[in-house]
Amino acid sequence: MATLGDKVIESYEKTEKKDEKFGGQVTVTTAAVSEDGLDDIDGGWEGYMDTELPDKMERKFFRNMRHQVMNIYRRLFSLVFLVNLGVLIDAGVRGTNTPHIGKIVIANIFTAILIREEHVVNGLFYIFTFPTFLPLWARVTLARVYSLGGIHSGSAVAGLMWFIYFTVLATQDFHHHQHASAGLIAVSYIILVFLCIIIGLAMPAWRRIHHNKFEMVHRFLGWTVTALVWALVILLTNDYRDPSTPLHVALRKSAPFWLVVVLTMSIASSWIHLRKVKITTEVLSAHALRVHYEYSGAIPGTFSRVSYSPLTEWHSFATISVPGVKGFDHIISRVGDWTTRTIQNPPSEIWIRGIPTAGIMNVVPLFKRVVVVATGSGIAPCAPHVYANKTNIKLLWTSRNIRKTYGDKFVDSIMTAAPDAIIYDTDAHGKPDMIKLIHHVYKEFDAEAVCIISNQPLTQKVVYGLMSRGVPAFGAVWDS
Repeated sequence: MATLGDKVIESYEKTEKKDEKFGGQVTVTTAAVSEDGLDDIDGGWEGYMDTELPDKMERKFFRNMRHQVMNIYRRLFSLVFLVNLGVLIDAGVRGTNTPHIGKIVIANIFTAILIREEHVVNGLFYIFTFPTFLPLWARVTLARVYSLGGIHSGSAVAGLMWFIYFTVLATQDFHHHQHASAGLIAVSYIILVFLCIIIGLAMPAWRRIHHNKFEMVHRFLGWTVTALVWALVILLTNDYRDPSTPLHVALRKSAPFWLVVVLTMSIASSWIHLRKVKITTEVLSAHALRVHYEYSGAIPGTFSRVSYSPLTEWHSFATISVPGVKGFDHIISRVGDWTTRTIQNPPSEIWIRGIPTAGIMNVVPLFKRVVVVATGSGIAPCAPHVYANKTNIKLLWTSRNIRKTYGDKFVDSIMTAAPDAIIYDTDAHGKPDMIKLIHHVYKEFDAEAVCIISNQPLTQKVVYGLMSRGVPAFGAVWDS
């Protein structure tokens, strides 16, 4: 079986790559392996500690508000929620009716679900990352497309707020014998309880600690609420329709009915693509496993979901595609029980759901020169851009014992595709000052932006440390 490293090196040996954006031919060479397996790749970072970091911009309160407390994700959440709150207050002051509030409830639930649908996500990323001709400030703004999860959570919380108001109005109508039936009231209170549970358990602090339980609740209660929303729409339409209008006609003319049709299709779409596929595996080390799929291709900057048990647990991994090679790969690193079991006992088949979906690294081609930073197994989402060689990137990879962890073939494939990559081995040199190191590389490379794939604390520290100094920096937001 050809390894990932073999495929990449073969791909580069076949032809000299040309790229007009880089001003002509780009020549790549395979890295030579030294006796200790380290000296051949470790380096390129020397002298960074002598570089002075510029002072942070703005006063501490304002920069903390801008880059931490009210990041783009939270700004979108706040915008969606506050607009809804304003409309709710206006409706309460002016007076309204139960069916009208029902429409707003469904509209918010519809938005919360649709913004997470894979085809919608891919479409939004395509639209936001297409205009590479715009000035840098505009492209930096567009690159925040990966924070659109704020619309998801903002619409969900706003939907709960509206649903409480809807339930109060429907209860009043029932009490005064005005349209609302007992069935509508019962379904409304059940949905309200379930929505409170779903949103309550989605709070970041609980979700981080109990992520698998969060997914189970989100999935099964979410499906249950969807079925109950169908019942709610039918009951609401039936209770408040003109007696002379048949129910099927009233439903056909009902906006909530069609919104529920679309949101149901949105939920079902990824499960329509559920399948069990054959895979080939290559153990890179006791820490990492490479998995190869041939059922589909993938573009750089996407991820896909895999599982042994489709109804209970899913794990997302970056797709690694090589130009001219069918299919794509995952690099699975040991970080928990599931990954440990997979590395120790590699499967021959696995469940796949949905389509490869755009993530944070999909914004890389929006910039002309980018520093791509990977720590440890964060190299996996970065590798496709290195292999594709379509964007002028400078790779900075910090990790411990890189060759022992990821194997010579994989490391050589990276060095073949990016011979000027900067590799920092933390076993040999200790942990670096990441902000100073990245800023040094950013200035030396004359980059437009920095993209980092790392753990949550370091990502947040680096993004804040760079953004507060005027450097466009992008990293995952851990919103799901």
